[in-house]
Amino acid sequence: MKSVAGLIAAVLLAAAAPARADVELTFYYPIAVGGPLTKVIDGYARQFEKEHPGIKVNPIYAGNYDDARIKALAALKAGQSAPLSVLYSIDLYELIEQDVILPWDDVATSAADKAWLKVFYPALMMNGIYKGKVYGIPFQRSTIVLYWNKDAFKEAGLDPEKPPANWNEMAQMAAKLVKKDARGNVERWGVMVPSTGYPYWMFQAFARQNGHDLMNPEGNRTNYAHPDVIAALQYWRDLGAKHKVMPQGTVEWGTLRQAFTEGKTAMMWHTTGNLTAVKDTAKFPFGVAMLPASRQRGSPTGGGNFYLFKKTTPEERKAALAFVKWLTAPERAADWSMATGYVATRPDAYETPKLKAYAAEFPQAVVARDQFKFATPELSTFQTGRVRKLLDDAIQASLTGQKTPAAALKAAQQEADRLLKPYR
Repeated sequence: MKSVAGLIAAVLLAAAAPARADVELTFYYPIAVGGPLTKVIDGYARQFEKEHPGIKVNPIYAGNYDDARIKALAALKAGQSAPLSVLYSIDLYELIEQDVILPWDDVATSAADKAWLKVFYPALMMNGIYKGKVYGIPFQRSTIVLYWNKDAFKEAGLDPEKPPANWNEMAQMAAKLVKKDARGNVERWGVMVPSTGYPYWMFQAFARQNGHDLMNPEGNRTNYAHPDVIAALQYWRDLGAKHKVMPQGTVEWGTLRQAFTEGKTAMMWHTTGNLTAVKDTAKFPFGVAMLPASRQRGSPTGGGNFYLFKKTTPEERKAALAFVKWLTAPERAADWSMATGYVATRPDAYETPKLKAYAAEFPQAVVARDQFKFATPELSTFQTGRVRKLLDDAIQASLTGQKTPAAALKAAQQEADRLLKPYR
């Protein structure tokens, strides 16, 4: 079985200097999770240049998704825009509202191009289509999954091959998995769910599992104050405040993967985009499962799409289309999933010999994909940044005990209604 390092090395072999380029294709790329992503992307750029000597590809690594959006839009206003960018899938409404992106349908006009627009998983297209036009091509995409430490399960007398299937089981198992020292200090928590960085994303999973989505398909209404949604936040808070199986207050997104691999929590909810990093660093056997259910299973999709900016020449648009089609081809979609843990964005990637063999050896690699049947689009509305921050603040106010879940979410809903009313 070819290792991840081998995959990256194979990509990097294609580093021969190309001839003078006719088109220079700069794109912003967010580095937001673990793994050797810059080396992989740089390798893809060099390989593409070798196969397309008239095009020079320049990736710009721009921080997290918010940083990438801010930098891309600032460059646009300064007249120095890149033709292409990987930005949040949920940035769609903001980018449309600012009138800065083109639908891919405008450049993907041949029969082959039009067929390509339809090869991706429908669950991943839910955040990329507006009024029948494809604005976002899925690339760095994910769902949230449950990771569990099989050695910790054995130690606690639990079946190491049986993760929790529902909320009750998760709370009960987590209670058995909490480990304290002689003074009563917690050495290992039962479960951790991150509540910084992307708290709204984690909360979408809780709400979906409890039977309700957080927004309507038109992006002009939120459901923050629905009783099912309030009950979902109450459960999340109770994991720390009542059941004592998770730290009270906030759990850091950026350090949670390390906490899990160091044995400081027996279970964690996190992006499948961290799968390869966990695989490479965990010193214990671990499992990956779909998130537990309440009324149903559920996870939002997440991650980034390729967007094409309006301020581009016909040559840049043609080059951008060629690059994105090349990068999302089945073989590279398979390589990308194996190297990072992100989902391969099209079904035929999972039929490639390399990914079929990898999944047979490491079945954790297909859990996030299998969860698509229970997926909901990531929270995206008009005024996305402000509407999302209202929810983030409500979640953190509840988890830290500053407000009850009901009070926090009702206040957020009231303000979201004010912001979104003009779009109805």
